[in-house]
Amino acid sequence: MFGKRHLARERNKNHLLLDREKELEAFQMAQQRCLHQKKGQAVLYEGGKGYGKSQLLAEINFLAQKEGYRVLPLKLKEADSTQCFYAVQTLMAIFFEIDTCPAYNRQECLRKQLQGMVQEPLHCLFNDLFFVKFPLSFEVSHMDDLARQKKVKACFFQVLQKAVRETPLIFLIDEAQYMDAASWEFWGTLLSSVPIIMVMTLTLPFTLCGWAQHFLQSPQAILVPISKLAATSLLRMACWELGVVSIPQELQIYLLHRCFGNPLYCEVLCQDLLSKDILLFRDLQKEEEENSKWESLSATAMKSTMYSISPATFEEDQELYVCTVKDDVNLDTVLLPPLLKEIAVNQLDQLSPEEQLLVKCAAVIGHSIHVDLLQHLLPGWDENKLLQVLRALVDMHVLRWFTQSQELPAEPILEPSSIEIIKQTKEKEKSDPGFPLRLQKELSLPQTELLEFGVPLLREAAWELWPKAQQIALHLECACFLQDLACRCGSCHGGDFVSFHRFAICPTKSSSGTSRFCSYKDTGSVLTQVITEKLQLPSPQDSFQFQTKPSRSQEVFTSEHCRTEEEFLDQVNRKLAQGSPEKDVLTTKPCHCEEILKLVLSPLTQHCLIIGETTCAFYYLLEAAAASLDLSDNYMAFFYLRKASSLLGQHSAFSFLKKHKVKICQFEEAAFCSLRSEVCFNMGQITLAKKLARQALRLLKRNFPCTWFGVLFQTFLEKYWHSWSLNQPPNNPSENKKKLAILQQQVHCLSLLWQLYNLEATASSRRFACLATLMQKNSAEEFANEAQVVSAYVALSQFSQNMGDREKWLHCEQMAIQKSSLCWFSREGLLATAQLMQALAYTKLCLGHLDFSIKLGFQAHEICRHLKKPALENLVLSVLFRSAFLKKKFDLCVHVLESQWALISQGHDVLGLACFYSACLDLLLYGKGLLCRPFGECLRFIQHYEHSCVLTSQSNVMLGVHSSLAMWFAQGSQWNLFEHHFSKARQLVKRTNASLFGSHGFVRFLECHVLMLQKMPEGLFMRIPPETHSHTLKYFKEFFSRCVTCPVYHQWVSELKASVMRYGKRESMSMTNIIGPFDTCFTRIWIEGDFPEEDISFEGNLGIQRFDRVADVKENKDEEEIQECIC
Repeated sequence: MFGKRHLARERNKNHLLLDREKELEAFQMAQQRCLHQKKGQAVLYEGGKGYGKSQLLAEINFLAQKEGYRVLPLKLKEADSTQCFYAVQTLMAIFFEIDTCPAYNRQECLRKQLQGMVQEPLHCLFNDLFFVKFPLSFEVSHMDDLARQKKVKACFFQVLQKAVRETPLIFLIDEAQYMDAASWEFWGTLLSSVPIIMVMTLTLPFTLCGWAQHFLQSPQAILVPISKLAATSLLRMACWELGVVSIPQELQIYLLHRCFGNPLYCEVLCQDLLSKDILLFRDLQKEEEENSKWESLSATAMKSTMYSISPATFEEDQELYVCTVKDDVNLDTVLLPPLLKEIAVNQLDQLSPEEQLLVKCAAVIGHSIHVDLLQHLLPGWDENKLLQVLRALVDMHVLRWFTQSQELPAEPILEPSSIEIIKQTKEKEKSDPGFPLRLQKELSLPQTELLEFGVPLLREAAWELWPKAQQIALHLECACFLQDLACRCGSCHGGDFVSFHRFAICPTKSSSGTSRFCSYKDTGSVLTQVITEKLQLPSPQDSFQFQTKPSRSQEVFTSEHCRTEEEFLDQVNRKLAQGSPEKDVLTTKPCHCEEILKLVLSPLTQHCLIIGETTCAFYYLLEAAAASLDLSDNYMAFFYLRKASSLLGQHSAFSFLKKHKVKICQFEEAAFCSLRSEVCFNMGQITLAKKLARQALRLLKRNFPCTWFGVLFQTFLEKYWHSWSLNQPPNNPSENKKKLAILQQQVHCLSLLWQLYNLEATASSRRFACLATLMQKNSAEEFANEAQVVSAYVALSQFSQNMGDREKWLHCEQMAIQKSSLCWFSREGLLATAQLMQALAYTKLCLGHLDFSIKLGFQAHEICRHLKKPALENLVLSVLFRSAFLKKKFDLCVHVLESQWALISQGHDVLGLACFYSACLDLLLYGKGLLCRPFGECLRFIQHYEHSCVLTSQSNVMLGVHSSLAMWFAQGSQWNLFEHHFSKARQLVKRTNASLFGSHGFVRFLECHVLMLQKMPEGLFMRIPPETHSHTLKYFKEFFSRCVTCPVYHQWVSELKASVMRYGKRESMSMTNIIGPFDTCFTRIWIEGDFPEEDISFEGNLGIQRFDRVADVKENKDEEEIQECIC
């Protein structure tokens, strides 16, 4: 009888409206215009199905009623468009409140509503409209139909005009595209004379009648398009639907690829995931503990990377959860829920048969589609036909081209691992003149030929329509096409992400006949046979040999040995300032390995998994994990390794019972352990990381001892027997590549081990770390790769600095400089050069050469940006900030922190965020009021993550964080909070070393300790035991004995120590005149004069004269720069 008065969606108070501020602002502006102009206003929201229009109306309904408006809502349907005056009839019935009353009482209710507004003889005009039976009056009986219609409208105008004077009115019409023409005409006339507000929604696509178009063109109407949700807002919505504060990265990709910003699709998919029971939920606030098993690390991995998505609102006592995907679930093969599949199939049915075939083939390829691969799956189509159908699909927005705005590189990003293909192609060139052109087109993927789906759900629905046998055959074709492109980018000289992977897993025959899968040929699988028979293209690694005679150009370059840091920096500047000769093009082009991972490796693993090729899938999962680690994406590396673990099957408690479901060689098992060890290290799982690194070394025939006696014996062997073994002639050249692969993995595992043991401050751990660095250096020298040798000496130098060994620290650094001559001839060498420059900047900072440290930091940062190494870039920025901070260049500090925030704000690195917030606290405390991030944000981050394994393993960083927080709370005289953080800092101080972060944290801790000593007589502390100045002096003694390799802080600490000693002599006097909460000697040095850039006494005692030849730091210092502030 009457339409539905309620809206399609009810407002959910627990779900805030996301990304609709502009839409709500349009409604609020209409309210303002209606109030001031005394004319009606209409706001029409147009958008696709599921874009949240009904939810927006529900929000407007809530806000309007809250402001005192009377709201009349109406939901239309398609059949309503054929009924004349239906929308007006229903809304006026709602206005008179007769739509819900019983039929026998409707006439009486209407009479009461009309009384005093419409004359009684005219009541019968509403008989047919509202299904009542008022007596026909004489006046109305003499009216024709047109006159009656005009009179009804006039009565409605009169009634609404009077009602608006008492209470403002708002009409809400959902699905207004189904409104009849007569109603459009009525509303258009009404708005010009009655000050009411109308809010409507229109669902695309729609065709409007003439009166509707006239209504839209009136000055009182405004059309507001509703766009899709931004990615971050969609993911926040998913978190609300699942009841968690964060979701894993693979689930984010799953939702973004299927929803395209559509809130309805997101809601339905989340409900489908819950109903299929494929998610696991973990308590976020449960204190994290180290795990001893790889299989139980899913929640830990999630917590270590989850900062990017946070709940919009939550209460302090609310339980917070995160979710993970079950290990045996492949989200790419999860079927669509029936509702969404029906929507997508209907869209697919609207396409022509040829367009449907192309879309179904594209669906097999994946989310990103390459034209060459599409042509490969459609061999019966010529190029013109393919482009014609593609153009039609692009015009319909079913597919869309990748553009530069989508952050695609300017040059081709996918290049096959091909160098020596001359022998294989000569015969084909003779028989087929057009072959070179076709080969070049087949093996390269220019960015203009990449597409992606532009319609949500279409790919998934089209993929499900393939019969199983044809589906597997098509995935096989895709895998065969992509396998030659699964290598590093051309800028990185090609090759495997797991170094020399292909050569280590197959028998070494001849370079031209080597197949990366020939060791698995006996499996008899289709893909293995196809790949084995295909042309195998050796990488640049194929030409890598043990130490050989350098080329003439290299000899000329290496004759210029670098003896000092200044000469090294000049050499770097010369190389960066050079043009781009042929030999240097590959080392200066930006890296595109991230695109390789996204467009080749990740789809390739899916193709192999779907067709059941577990051996090949395991190979590419290791490659994808190594690529992710190379790009500092630890969670995705864990994701790929977890998939690889599920392929191997359940791990047995007894090693002799262990039997993998997939046949892998010993090298791949070692690489698998090595990659898992690095992932565990990044997640703070130190014990498991050590275990896996040792296991990898054992598989690589390079055992690492477990006892102190074994350490002594192995140290003896490394120092004496290894030097003798290096003089032995090289092995058979046919075995070189496999040995290089093993050596590379050994170097990597040993590097991990010394970093793992370096986190612990015990004497035993120092011995193990020292042995690991020695073994790493020896393996690198055996590797005969200059870049590896430089990296090994940099690592040994860094370890020596952390341990306080000044002589070895600077000696190893000088050796790294001397070995760096050949590092410009490969990208790996350029990375080693960047690491060396970062180490030099770190050294200069520790020694107090701040200007030179800043200069080195800028150069290292420039190279890191070229190499796309975010982890190293973040470390460079941390050193650069500390140098600028000590130099009091606070504007530069802010600039560095902004660059660092842009690098890490995506939230995949909790440790990087901790270092960033530690720097922000320093700037808040001593940066003259400069603010990079608010203090509340810094505090919330620490409160959320201080118990995570990532941060509990980083005592050096956390010592500085807790000490800075204690100083902040002391500034506000919040002594309970000061006591809380100071107590945590005191527990950490014994576990730190002489590194820059450790020394910085120690200085902050000493400031807190002196401040606590000052306030102790006032009885402010309840949990800290009373301490004397003599006990405090022991901490100063410990600082000078431990942090001997970080003299940049020595003068500051000396001033603090002098304050404590004077206080000991005047214990009866008040400390107030000696030191205040923020008037420490440390602070006064900042206020009254510059801190000296060089510690002259340190260099004199050390006897190192090479630093004195650095012109940039040989500055004439006046008395203000070296003045001592006596308190």
